[in-house]
Amino acid sequence: MKLQQLRYIWEVAHHDLNVSATAQSLFTSQPGISKQIRLLEDELGVEVFSRSGKHLTRVTPAGESILRVAGDILSQVESIKKIAQEFNHEQKGDLSIATTHTQARYVLPSVIDRFMNRFPDVSLHMHQGNPAQIAEMAADGTVDFAIATEALGSHSDLIMMPCYKWNRMIVVPKGHPLLSEGHLTLERLAEFPIVTYVKGFTGRSKLDEAFAEAGLKPNIVFTASDADVIKTYVKLGLGVGIVASMAYDSTKDGDLEALSADNLFAPSVTNIGFRKGAFMRGFMYEFLQQFAPHLTQEIVDEAYHMHIHREDVSDLFTGIELPSF
Repeated sequence: MKLQQLRYIWEVAHHDLNVSATAQSLFTSQPGISKQIRLLEDELGVEVFSRSGKHLTRVTPAGESILRVAGDILSQVESIKKIAQEFNHEQKGDLSIATTHTQARYVLPSVIDRFMNRFPDVSLHMHQGNPAQIAEMAADGTVDFAIATEALGSHSDLIMMPCYKWNRMIVVPKGHPLLSEGHLTLERLAEFPIVTYVKGFTGRSKLDEAFAEAGLKPNIVFTASDADVIKTYVKLGLGVGIVASMAYDSTKDGDLEALSADNLFAPSVTNIGFRKGAFMRGFMYEFLQQFAPHLTQEIVDEAYHMHIHREDVSDLFTGIELPSF
């Protein structure tokens, strides 16, 4: 069994069983990959992939288990490389982050600017997706960190740490009737068509919970994952917008007015997660602390220790007052 063979089956499985696409991404030949996969299967005595003629059709039950272990092995190999890099080039390397549009557009720019000034020789790679995709990328080792508000808790292999709390703003065109309200209520809000986030994005669950607990069914006429898109359709008069507070800028969004929704919805918490067993380089600790100042190296290492011993990591943050965005 060769490490190269494990990398081939892992990459093929993550390229939708397309051997040709895998070969292109690895700069090698399709016949070479197919041959090595066959040699591995012959050595193991089981098929990793089912076939129809020359085409791979699915991952076998045995293959599912083999791929899980192969992923762990490849992750450890990457950790070994990072250990060597840390000792040879402490301030040089790569950092990959998966996050949502809201974080990438409104929260991370200033953090990344400071980080890149501090570590100019670190190449930073940002991946965007929905929260489930983001969690999966961190869990399978595609990225170092996952940043999101929803769905990160669904992976037991991720060590989750709270970063900051935030709430929502109601955005409306100038002259809208809600602007004359002395005290905004959910009941009054529910009288208008609503434009907001797609389910599973940017704390949408808190919004749904608030209306449900009040016995109200909001008239949600348009949803999107991008706050800029939401604001665009609010400007067109499609409805009242509900967006994350950090997504409204009174200067850039001068044709919209905003109302605080702190009294209507419970605050949400944005988390950052990394894979259990990942090797943390010095600049990775620095990024965490620049993103969330309370995430010192000591706190991060303690969270890792607690997760490994199957303790509730959230207990570590009980006495910490999270900053508000």
